[in-house]
Amino acid sequence: MKSAVLPPVAALCCVLSPLVSATVSDADFAQMREQMSALMSRVAVLEQENARLQDLVDDEAAAPTLGAAPAPKKLSWNERIAISGNFRYRYEEIDVEELATRDRNRIRARLGIRAQLPGNVEVGTEIATGGDNPLSANQTLGGGASRKDIGLNLAYVRWQPLEGSYLSAGKMTNPFYRPADTALLWDDDYNPEGIGAGWSNGTAFVHGLVSWLESDSVTDNQRVTWGLQGGLSLHLGDARLTTGLGYFDIPVAGQSPFFGGPDVFFGNSFTCAEPGVRDDCSYRYDYQEMEWFAALDFTAFSLPAVLYADAVQNLAVDEFEHGWLAGGRLGEAGKRGTWELGYQYQELEADAALGLVTDSNFAAGGTDGRGHKLYGMYALENGIKLGLTWFINNEFGADNQPRALTYDRVILDARFKY
Repeated sequence: MKSAVLPPVAALCCVLSPLVSATVSDADFAQMREQMSALMSRVAVLEQENARLQDLVDDEAAAPTLGAAPAPKKLSWNERIAISGNFRYRYEEIDVEELATRDRNRIRARLGIRAQLPGNVEVGTEIATGGDNPLSANQTLGGGASRKDIGLNLAYVRWQPLEGSYLSAGKMTNPFYRPADTALLWDDDYNPEGIGAGWSNGTAFVHGLVSWLESDSVTDNQRVTWGLQGGLSLHLGDARLTTGLGYFDIPVAGQSPFFGGPDVFFGNSFTCAEPGVRDDCSYRYDYQEMEWFAALDFTAFSLPAVLYADAVQNLAVDEFEHGWLAGGRLGEAGKRGTWELGYQYQELEADAALGLVTDSNFAAGGTDGRGHKLYGMYALENGIKLGLTWFINNEFGADNQPRALTYDRVILDARFKY
């Protein structure tokens, strides 16, 4: 830093020198000049010391206090809040043996908001069409253009105490891994309600969930369920194998239906108080589901591909206790111009799994079904896709009915995501 005092002092000396030299002797004037020079040198030293001290003060003010954590960065509104949504228009045709063919037009709309809070906490809320159906946000068009139902689809808090871990509570997205997003045990739109936790390091993972089919003790149907799933994701050259096991305990024997009418069990076995009178009925069995799953992701014809399988056995029963599916997919409809094609075969016996939460489209929904599924999708633009799903020669009701009925369903979707 330059001296702020030295230049004025020098200028003063230049002004006074002629005046002083006129009134004092040469010896006195020489002595005065020596004294003035010494004074100016001292002032220069003081100025340098002052500049050094000022720099130290500035550095100390800019540096954090020793031992104190740096102040957390304050996130802006657009960094804390994320809004997303999607809309789907669907046409479907359903052909059931001995019944008239049914066709209908349906819409699904969802809008969600997520907020990032301090301490790695996320709070999320989503509303969706579809009323109170736990497995579908679809709303059938009609009723003279009547207003459509909207309900709370998600409402949760999620905390990440450590990297790769989470703890969540509320009405949340399903935490369990599903190979290739299949729905042997859990429908795509099933959002459990309860408390979940999990951990993953990219190779190993584990998920746990305690959920309530009914949490109010005032009702006769209060039931808590729990599940635990773990697996590995291993690189095999350019491919990746994901495999693991799960166990889900759903004690519903003796309980009446949790959703739907008094005799709606979605393919599961049930018992009624009076034979032939279906107004006081209950589940016949519990569901202690042991699951094995695997998915192999690889590249074929320069396209992403996957082969997958999922299997389940209900350890609480001795008949109609098995279920499985297997299939493959080539391509992945993501960015503009990409596409995918897939095939799957599935068998799910009547009491292999709780029918309430299984795939609502396959074989009329629920359990006690078997058959084929073809599907494809094309991305017209980023966030805009067209899809076709065809459930071919599905059969349902073979286990708990005199004979199975054939069931075909064709679904055409236009999907928009933002």
